Amino acid sequence: MSTKNSFVVGFMLFAMFFGAGNLIFPPGLGYQSGDYFWIAIIGFVLTGVGLPLVGVIAGSISKEGYRESLKVVHPAFAIIFMVAIYLTIGPFFAIPRTATTAYEMAVLPFMDGTGWVSLLIFSIIFFIIIFALSYNPTSLTDSIGKVLTPLLLVTIVALIVRAFMIYSGNAPNPSAETFNTEAPFSTGFTEGYLTMDAIAAIAFSVIVLTSIRNLGVNNRKDLLIGTVKSASIAALLLGIVYVSLGWIGNRADLGNVTPDDQNLGTFLLTFAANDAYGQFGAILLGAIVLFACITTAAGLIVSVSEYFNSIIPQVPYRVFAVLFILISMGLANQGLEQVIKTSEPVLSILYPIAMASVLLLFVTYFIPSPRASFQLPVLLVIIVSALAVVHRSGWVEMAWMESLPLFANSFEWVPFLIIGYIVGYLIGLKKERIQYT
Repeated sequence: MSTKNSFVVGFMLFAMFFGAGNLIFPPGLGYQSGDYFWIAIIGFVLTGVGLPLVGVIAGSISKEGYRESLKVVHPAFAIIFMVAIYLTIGPFFAIPRTATTAYEMAVLPFMDGTGWVSLLIFSIIFFIIIFALSYNPTSLTDSIGKVLTPLLLVTIVALIVRAFMIYSGNAPNPSAETFNTEAPFSTGFTEGYLTMDAIAAIAFSVIVLTSIRNLGVNNRKDLLIGTVKSASIAALLLGIVYVSLGWIGNRADLGNVTPDDQNLGTFLLTFAANDAYGQFGAILLGAIVLFACITTAAGLIVSVSEYFNSIIPQVPYRVFAVLFILISMGLANQGLEQVIKTSEPVLSILYPIAMASVLLLFVTYFIPSPRASFQLPVLLVIIVSALAVVHRSGWVEMAWMESLPLFANSFEWVPFLIIGYIVGYLIGLKKERIQYT
């Protein structure tokens, strides 16, 4: 695949990843972390950039992507887990969040008041645009990679460069009382969960493979190399933008203004845009948000609709696209805060499973391993993650959970992943090794 095509696909992937959460969470983390900014943002980048990069690449290990490779655990797991992933980063959480974020950051600043009618009207217009972009999935690379992404990058760079000029002499804001200064890295790491990018990578990997195939690449090795190139370009852009937005939140001088913790990221971006460009700042920020949310929503609709069409081919792709757009529009009218609040416990279960699956794909690809070495750790991670969410949410008190290694850092699933792989390897020592095709 040529360098030019690698950049086109990489730009497309960057734009699909860079959506609502990518805008609002880094500046919020930067503001709250204070002097611990660099440690926290490194953790955030690992989940927000490193894991998506690894996730997209892992999807190309099998020619048919995760849908085929996860059958190593069990065919039923491959379907159930993928359905859960697609619904979560699709119509149930991520897509509605793009619409609500676009509304709150690109429309509300220009209105005297708010209400459900204005949100409804905006969401109808927003999703009409999304349907137009996703109606023909084969044109997604051109419409996003060649047109919308350059516009998105220009607007982001304009905000970042000006903010750097204004805030370069400022000291970091003091750490927030609610920020865990004893574990800034894991705080940033788990904050990155909310971007949904690590699990979105599982969905977007299909679009990347399809886009590369449409460029005439069909050899398995060439597909893998093309995916690595494109994903690396997207990851580099994401990393630069995340750190820059986090730095802006860390150095923005708010004076006597006390931001609302519920909408901290939104407030900080609005404040910085106004500082940088005055009244024009609201227009610039609105353009950034619209470009970011539209590209992400379009990519997600295509991903989710193509997947469900592949498992239920009797239902046409466009029927699924319309169905998921209608569901997303309905849920978007709950408002941004409710969408984020509802998604947190679901993400806290799915993220460890997704990360474990991606890591195990790489390990079993490079180290010939029996099926049990993949199956057992995934089972253990599912159980531990679900119990951890139940305990942390206060639904059922399980004090013994807090004695697990790394529980305080939200990494309690990691030891079970490692132990499960080792035990599974020993159990299946004399059995056939995993083969990816």
